[in-house]
Amino acid sequence: MKYMLLIHAAAEQTEPDCDVQEWQDYESALRDAGVLVSGHSLEDLTTATTVQVGADGRRTVTDGPFAETRELLGGYDVIDVPDLDAALDWAARCPGARGGGAVVVRPIADFGV
Repeated sequence: MKYMLLIHAAAEQTEPDCDVQEWQDYESALRDAGVLVSGHSLEDLTTATTVQVGADGRRTVTDGPFAETRELLGGYDVIDVPDLDAALDWAARCPGARGGGAVVVRPIADFGV
């Protein structure tokens, strides 16, 4: 079953709780285990643009994320593992789960298309 690991950092966190090597090791472990489907880090929050379409069909575009939040989405991994327990194990190994960060685990919907 495929799961998306949404990697969130605490917005107020000024110092990273892990280094680049820890991220590289984690990604290598995912690849070596054969569970990594895809994954990417996201550019800085200041590069984000939000699009909303109103009931009248008019588009509104604003700089940055729209929602006020204490967490920032920093990247994601899609993994293919046997079950939720395995997905939770990988999420717990993610460097982004430490230091006030969090990894949200979501099953990927399969609509059979």
